[in-house]
Amino acid sequence: MKNSMKLVVAALMVALFSGFFYFDLGRFLNLEFLKEQKDLFLGFYQRSPVTTLAVYSTVYILSTALSLPGATVLTLLGGALFGLVTGTLVVSFTSTIGATLAFLVSRFLLRDWVQSKFSKHLAKINQGVEQEGAFYLFSLRLIPAFPFFIINLVMGLTPMKTMTFFFVSQIGMLAGTMVYVNAGTQLAQLDSLKGILSPSLILSFCLLGLFPLIAKKVMGFLQKKRGGKHG
Repeated sequence: MKNSMKLVVAALMVALFSGFFYFDLGRFLNLEFLKEQKDLFLGFYQRSPVTTLAVYSTVYILSTALSLPGATVLTLLGGALFGLVTGTLVVSFTSTIGATLAFLVSRFLLRDWVQSKFSKHLAKINQGVEQEGAFYLFSLRLIPAFPFFIINLVMGLTPMKTMTFFFVSQIGMLAGTMVYVNAGTQLAQLDSLKGILSPSLILSFCLLGLFPLIAKKVMGFLQKKRGGKHG
């Protein structure tokens, strides 16, 4: 029964993913198209705010769950349509829900096979994820060098709890979400996606992401040292 469900889910994922590229839907997820259609989107939002929020959220969740390209452009659209505060809230929850769905699909389809195939090699990794997985995930979410969709898929292969993944992802992605949503509020001034994250901002995210791990290691070292003195 489980294998049959896996085949159904895998077939559905392949069909949706293939359909995205077959119908060239990616042409709607680029900066040029977004800037050209901004007034149209704003007009629709002003006439039907609830419907716009529902459609936007659905598209964002589906695209993230399927690991499709375009999350950055959708985030900019969120800022352009909803403003900084509402845009941040909407993007934060939709991106996290989509990421969690991708995490669950990866877990359902691949974790049993990966864990059984590489059980000896993964033993230490599994132990590390169970003990410090939240710290590692938080760091990965903050560092722009690690692709968003790869983190979702890889974490699904580990023993990390789903709720831990959800809440840590939402907190870890919040800073980056605010940067892109804020950039979306100034959509007309954007010439390229590369200009959103400056080198200094990327470095700041990296340092912020590494801080929890460094602090944990330092605290562990100090506790061991203190324990050794008492012994």
